[in-house]
Order: sequence, then C-alpha cells, then structure tokens
Amino acid sequence: MLKIRRSEDRGLAQHGWLTSRHTFSFASYYDSEHMNFGPLRVINEDRIKGGTGFGQHPHRDMEIISYVMQGALRHQDSMGNTTVIRPGDVQRMSAGSGIMHSEHNDDAVSEAYFLQIWIIPNKEGVKPGYGQRSFAEELDTKNLVLVVSQDGRDESIPIHQDADIYISKLKAGEQLYFPTKPDRGYWLQVIKGSIEVFGERLLAGDALALSEEKFLAVKANEDAEMMLFDMIAG
Repeated sequence: MLKIRRSEDRGLAQHGWLTSRHTFSFASYYDSEHMNFGPLRVINEDRIKGGTGFGQHPHRDMEIISYVMQGALRHQDSMGNTTVIRPGDVQRMSAGSGIMHSEHNDDAVSEAYFLQIWIIPNKEGVKPGYGQRSFAEELDTKNLVLVVSQDGRDESIPIHQDADIYISKLKAGEQLYFPTKPDRGYWLQVIKGSIEVFGERLLAGDALALSEEKFLAVKANEDAEMMLFDMIAG
C-alpha cells in the first residue's frame, strides 16, 4: 500500500507568532482521514518568530520528539531540565504520568524552524523522562542515521514504543535503499529538497505512507533531507 500526503493538503494554523503545518488532526484542525498512522499521532512543522514560544503547558502519556532544522529552542520542564535544542539535535520527552513544559525561540530576532512529533506510547502512566542528543556529525557522514528507537540501540534515544526513527540527508543523485517488512508501517516525511520514490516526486513537506511492501527506494533529485518512521503496524 502506497499513499501520498501532499504538503499543501495539510492543516495550517497561523497565530502571528507561530505558523504550523499539521500532517494529522491537531487542535482546531480535524480531518477524519488523517488522524494518525499507527502510533504516529502528530507531525507538526512549526515556525516560531524570534522572542516568542509555547508557554508552560501540560502533557501526559505521549512520546514527544523535537527535531530542529533552523535556529534554537529553549526548553524548560517540571523535571528540572533547562536545555537549548539546536540544528542536528533530537529531543525526546516522555510525558508519562504527567509533566509541564515550555519551549521558546532562543533568539530574539531570527525564526526557529522545527518538527514536533508525537508518538502514542505502548505503556501509560510511566515515570516522565527526558533525552537529548546531537546527531549533527553522523548526519554529515552517513546517509541514514537512527535517532530514536525502543531499545536505544546504536546510541539512539529510547522511547516507549516499537518505533524506529531515522533521519537521512542525501546529495543530489544519491540513492537510499531500505528493506521493509510486511507487518510494519513506514512513513517518510520530506523535510527539504526533492526526492523520487516509486516514480512519484516528493517535495519538502510531502509525505509517503508505506505498508505491505518489501523495500523502500529513494533517489534525491536535489540535495534532500527526510525523516523515516519504521513502526509497529496498527
């Protein structure tokens, strides 16, 4: 099964300080055909103006992942963490039994640009947890980098779900081959550039849902960046 989700078909929220594209139903955007993909519940492409951000607010029973492409985010939470997330960094916050947190653009002028991802956990009420790591070096030297996984293998950040998240940066003309399994679900989110998959051209913001296939083959038409989710089907 192959299904394409075009960038322009996503939900759009404009709040002055924040512009957000919603791949799945979120807040005031509702689309019964795009509620989730397996345990993948949210992919928001957020742009936050300088000196602004999300004030203190609660979460529970969700694995929340942030990947910064431009600028920097200052994070504070009720677990006592105060950090800055920069390009190449991946952050995971396991909300578990409940947390409070805030995220603000760490620059007073320049825009911060990042992906906010929510994954439904396989356990509820767990102790809240936090993880953050820079993958900048690996992303510059490898064409596929595992950044999040259930077991934390290969120095990835662990989460409470059978889901692997990879980030790939390809130069124009480079190809990526990824073997898949028929009992898994795969979501490919294009962050930057242009790629070709099974004869379909995907641009920044476009996505591809894949299941019941034996492989995923990607060719970069130009320098490109993407995120690949390999998850338990459901």
